[in-house]
Amino acid sequence: MQSALSRIADQPVKLYCAGRTDAGVHATGQVVHFDTEAKRHPDAWIWGSNAYLPPEIVIRWAKSVDYGFHARFSALARRYRYLIYNHPIRPAILSGRVTWNYYPLEVAAMQAAAPYFMGEQDFTSFRSSECSSKTTMRHVSDLVITQQRDFIIIEIEANAFLHHMVRNIAGVLMRIGAGWEKPEWAKEVLQARDRRVAAETASPQGLYLIQVSYPEPYQFPKIDLSSKIVVPFFGI
Repeated sequence: MQSALSRIADQPVKLYCAGRTDAGVHATGQVVHFDTEAKRHPDAWIWGSNAYLPPEIVIRWAKSVDYGFHARFSALARRYRYLIYNHPIRPAILSGRVTWNYYPLEVAAMQAAAPYFMGEQDFTSFRSSECSSKTTMRHVSDLVITQQRDFIIIEIEANAFLHHMVRNIAGVLMRIGAGWEKPEWAKEVLQARDRRVAAETASPQGLYLIQVSYPEPYQFPKIDLSSKIVVPFFGI
């Protein structure tokens, strides 16, 4: 994307992202910013850059902001969605787009564990060994778990996330959903402040960065969180 935007700007630009995504992780609501002296209509940034981007990457909107804005440091919250295909047979068409778990998962048990993650807490147990954050304190403001047919959807929002934090939370929730642990185990893992007591890190394929929230006056297009999530179902 940086190369494509540089071609439209006719000068080198450097991109700054709202959130890092690991290999295999997707982003439908990523926000990036760059500084440039080039004067272009927003449509030129969108359509022009998209012409040079690979099929799996697309710019959906563009807006001018003042120099006080930073895609990462101005963000108030980030929201992720984790999609689990809960079926005995692995997915085919959705391969690489969802996490497959063939053990029957009890959504009610996963929902019972969700409140333990809420609020300002120390998430050391959900931090990867590669995490470079200076603090392990994070504030989770929302965690919702729903089911649509063979799909289980986890949505979580926080002021920021540690490296692998969402995937490690998903791993714990799936162990609870499989009946291997009780919902209260989530609280025990949190209080242990030890990554070794938690579940294995869940696959990156089902993880999506879907929204980044900013203060006024930086109001950008958002998803409608009140609408029902439509998950593709192909009868596979």
